[in-house]
Amino acid sequence: MTTNDAQNRQTNDPTLHAVAAVAQATRRTFLGNLAGGAAALSLGGIALSELLSRDARASGSGLDGTAESDEPLAVRAPHFKARAKSVIYIHLAGSPSQLELLDYKPKLAEFHGTPCPDEYLKGEKFAFIKGHPTLLAPQHKFARTGQAGLWTSDLLPNFRSIEDEVCVINTMTTDQFNHAPAQLLLHTGESRFGAASFGSWVGYGLGCETRDLPAFVVLVSGDKTPDAGKSVWGSGYLPSVYQGVQCRASGDPVLYVKDPEGMLRETRRATIDAIAALGKLSYARHGDRETESRIAQYELAYRMQMAVPDAMDLTRESAATLEEYGASPGTPSLANSCLLARRLVERGVRFVQLYDWGWDGHGTSPSDDLLTQLPKKCREMDQPVAALIRDLRRRGLLDETLIVWGGEFGRTPVAEFRGGNTSFLGRDHHPHAFTMWMAGGGVKGGTAYGETDELGYRIARDPVRVKDLQATILHLLGLDHLRLGYMHAGLNHRLTGVQGDAKVVRGLLA
Repeated sequence: MTTNDAQNRQTNDPTLHAVAAVAQATRRTFLGNLAGGAAALSLGGIALSELLSRDARASGSGLDGTAESDEPLAVRAPHFKARAKSVIYIHLAGSPSQLELLDYKPKLAEFHGTPCPDEYLKGEKFAFIKGHPTLLAPQHKFARTGQAGLWTSDLLPNFRSIEDEVCVINTMTTDQFNHAPAQLLLHTGESRFGAASFGSWVGYGLGCETRDLPAFVVLVSGDKTPDAGKSVWGSGYLPSVYQGVQCRASGDPVLYVKDPEGMLRETRRATIDAIAALGKLSYARHGDRETESRIAQYELAYRMQMAVPDAMDLTRESAATLEEYGASPGTPSLANSCLLARRLVERGVRFVQLYDWGWDGHGTSPSDDLLTQLPKKCREMDQPVAALIRDLRRRGLLDETLIVWGGEFGRTPVAEFRGGNTSFLGRDHHPHAFTMWMAGGGVKGGTAYGETDELGYRIARDPVRVKDLQATILHLLGLDHLRLGYMHAGLNHRLTGVQGDAKVVRGLLA
């Protein structure tokens, strides 16, 4: 066969013609052309599945239990009566040592400096510890305080004033011992990138009580984001209108929210109206839910131009309030973030996420040890967090606002002494047992839930998995974690996972 014969055969081959046509077609055209052919029989099943899932979402009686709306952030009824309307989640990135703060273990002091018992180390993996580690005593004093008599460290003097509002969970456990996957698991339900964050799920399930602010706002202390990056407040496979909006304490509260120089507000309004009209035509033709989401985002951004500067203006607070929090307007800090969180929830924001960096206490230098860095971070955190609880209580907001506090895992009962350096004291990452606490909407205050063993190494009773905590928080918001789902890639995704084995921890509820 000559070269020309081969070329002619390729040119006249109908199979090759079909392949070329498919390669040049868009996905939408390809599926449209298949609708009348034999392949429609198999694709029809896919289409039917998608239509049924849309119908289920629209009826509010299907997998996710929510209703569709022309406004994705419109208020939606919870599945059952809620105990809380909003959440303020304070995440201490890097994870503080529970053994220096809230989980008192006198046996560690008794056996300080002795080798860790072999039974604890069998099959154990550490992030940085090498060799056979030694037990490390608590480095700060504990006392029983408050009406409930909870054990608290002297690093938390202000916390002692509000501990009767708090439920301390000493038996949190995770299966991740590195920062990024542990943060992703805690905030998105998956240890890999791509899942929807906690605040996005709450906005998707309940909408937002204000039209002028996002349902989900993120405040970062300073300029450092968590190890997992901004994915911990992303919307993943949910429509992008549900992703967290990061607000800043200095400069423009939200980047690019201002009109471009030379553009009048009336011109911006006309531009958004024109974009919305085009978007609605596209949505009517193709049914892409992300188009609807983008229309909503343009509208929200326009309204935020007026509402965000007011909500983020701490100069409107009294001098007494600023002093109570230790806040200083215009300076990024956890104190400012706590006060801003209160201003946001009282304006109807559904989920406010606070991230504070600097809690990774390995003990490799004064910047990450238990004797210098941990007390410094506690001084920055203790006052404003306690002030937030008291302030919410005075304003009648605490009973409807859920406060969540903690890191992504705990710290080891043994010393790290990385590279044999014993000049500084620190603890390695510890997934088996760590401490978080909750206060406010529907939580049993003045209690300590669960118990770790005498060394604080493993859980002795009442473990709380990450997915159990997520299910419990959703429950307090009136959401059934099994009904709050979203069909994506053939799976009914949920914050608590597709397995459906998460449990609401009733012992945490008032």
